[in-house]
Amino acid sequence: MPTIFTHVAVPLALALALGRKALSPRLVAAGAFVSILPDFDTVAFKLGIAYADQFGHRGASHSLAIALAVGLLGAMVAPWLRTTRGRACCFLAFCTASHPLLDALTSGGLGVALLWPWSHERFFAPWRPIAVSPIGVGFFSARGIAVLWSELQWVWFPCAMLALQWAAIRKHVVERRAWRQRP
Repeated sequence: MPTIFTHVAVPLALALALGRKALSPRLVAAGAFVSILPDFDTVAFKLGIAYADQFGHRGASHSLAIALAVGLLGAMVAPWLRTTRGRACCFLAFCTASHPLLDALTSGGLGVALLWPWSHERFFAPWRPIAVSPIGVGFFSARGIAVLWSELQWVWFPCAMLALQWAAIRKHVVERRAWRQRP
């Protein structure tokens, strides 16, 4: 899995790309939270649930069905998030789904149960460039530093480049509209 820090790259990049008018700060904060939510399944280790179990790490919590459920819950609290129900649903479902999709790009583990509850099969992407993060204290090691470098290279940098380009395009379009509306 990428580190907990890297999963928030997706909602932060979307916030930069789309701007405050599209995504309220509360919605972005909720997106950051739900982007790490699937890894709460690591509690399963303490409960004696095996990694490979459907409720183990990268199991049910990493499914697209759970991402959709999170999006639907977000739609219910959309007024509090200061957004529309549709936007809350789509943004939060996307942020949640980004987690297992990033995990599927890692070099280790058992894959992710994207299609749970219809299938217990675990999937990896055909291309897996992101170094898998050690769980627990192993993160503060040479391997942990290598993982962070891998995440900067394969997640943070591409997200930042895409977000900055989209923000520049958005700014240009807004300025062009304002210029056209001048008397």
